[in-house]
Amino acid sequence: MVVFCSKMEFDMINKKFLKTKDEVEITFECDAPQAASEVAIVADFLDWQPEPMKKVAKSSTFKFKTRLPKDREFQFRYLLDKQEWVNDPDAEQYIANGFGEENCLLTTYQ
Repeated sequence: MVVFCSKMEFDMINKKFLKTKDEVEITFECDAPQAASEVAIVADFLDWQPEPMKKVAKSSTFKFKTRLPKDREFQFRYLLDKQEWVNDPDAEQYIANGFGEENCLLTTYQ
């Protein structure tokens, strides 16, 4: 079962492949409902600990930027106001997570 939040819009997951390093700069960006005060990304590359996304001033947009190794696969989900799990509807794929739900898949293959 994939759980999506119809109240959120996912603008993009932007990948920037770095020429001088074996890393990819990833930017996650989403628009949350006005009632939401916090959006966190929860991912295997963060040891499954919620990392708050930064709210863009005077908007409902939240962003998170990180660098990840090239040629790998990562799983993630969003956590809205510390209580509602949300999947990105534009994820590359979904993976069963062992809790009866699915995680989003992000790849860094070029």
